[in-house]
Amino acid sequence: MVAIALKGVEKSFGEHTPVLRNIDLDIGENEFCVFLGPSGCGKSTLLRIIAGLEDATSGDVHIGGRIVNAVPPSKRGVAMVFQSYALFPHMTVEQNLGFGLKLAGVSVDEIARKVNGAAKILQLEPLLKRKPVALSGGQRQRVSIGRAIVREPGVFLFDEPLSNLDTMLRGQTRVEIAKLHRQFARASTVYVTHDQVEAMTLGDKIVLLRAGKDAECFGSIAQVGSPLDLYHRPNSRFVAEFIGSPKMNILDGSVMAINDEGASVKLERTNEIVSASVDGASLKVGQPVQFGIRPEHFADVSSLSSANEENGHTVHRDTQVFLRNVTLVERLGEHSYVHVEDRDQTIIIAKQAGDTNYKVGAPIALHFHSKSCHLFTADGRAVPKR
Repeated sequence: MVAIALKGVEKSFGEHTPVLRNIDLDIGENEFCVFLGPSGCGKSTLLRIIAGLEDATSGDVHIGGRIVNAVPPSKRGVAMVFQSYALFPHMTVEQNLGFGLKLAGVSVDEIARKVNGAAKILQLEPLLKRKPVALSGGQRQRVSIGRAIVREPGVFLFDEPLSNLDTMLRGQTRVEIAKLHRQFARASTVYVTHDQVEAMTLGDKIVLLRAGKDAECFGSIAQVGSPLDLYHRPNSRFVAEFIGSPKMNILDGSVMAINDEGASVKLERTNEIVSASVDGASLKVGQPVQFGIRPEHFADVSSLSSANEENGHTVHRDTQVFLRNVTLVERLGEHSYVHVEDRDQTIIIAKQAGDTNYKVGAPIALHFHSKSCHLFTADGRAVPKR
């Protein structure tokens, strides 16, 4: 069953400020859907349109099978958690949790039942008599989430709820939100973030929105799919570079040959020949393309002396090799990011084991497989993978 359906939704602030364009989207019952994208792409505005806090310029919003364009927020069966906690400072946790129910005329006994149930789920029971000033940031955010839980909504809406938390609390609260979603068997969740880690770890479905000066793409959906769909099979260079950190390495080139196994590409700056396992039916020899490979898809780096060089590039049956020089090593403990450059100072980043020991200026070889490589046309469209 579809819990939320957006049909042709558009939003503009005045005639010359478009924010969202032609949004068509279905969000299923009990689905965790993440709106992801850069600042200014309209993801929070889209969430507010679902909540009823903003009116769409055109299009329809369906919740639970009914059009709710003219339905006020309080009647839509949704509960929203904002980036700011927005707690009443003079009220205790218990009073904050039950205040909305009290305004709705719910009985005292029913309020107590729902407040105690939410407090148990969020481990707030020892804190019920405290006021917000006596709570940590993570505890305040849990109270904010608790106010949504007590309403027992059909749809939870989260607008960047972890932005105000430090790194450790973000991780803890992210886990709590994931557990919360599983506990509500029928409720759907829509979650807005610009943090791809949150999107990849929480979402059943990611809706990646894009912003830009191009009127045809501004505020539109770049791609919808599971986290791994967007990671392994991005439909554009924009998606490929937005998903993954550090972002995908992109090198300019042109198509040299096309065969049943994919396409060979001559890199523009170095004249190296590389291959990618893509469906080359739409490509032409000589066509300008961009070659992409993620930092984590380089195998363990070997020393230059262990590679057999042929015309500045080594070709094996199953792997390919870039011969480069180290310019920087970022050591992060669990892993290291090795920056290398060629003679034209094009930088490539390779993700390697944390205990790697490479010296700046040393020659190394970056091994990679054609199945890990991507190709993009000049207009940014991805060539389908094989």
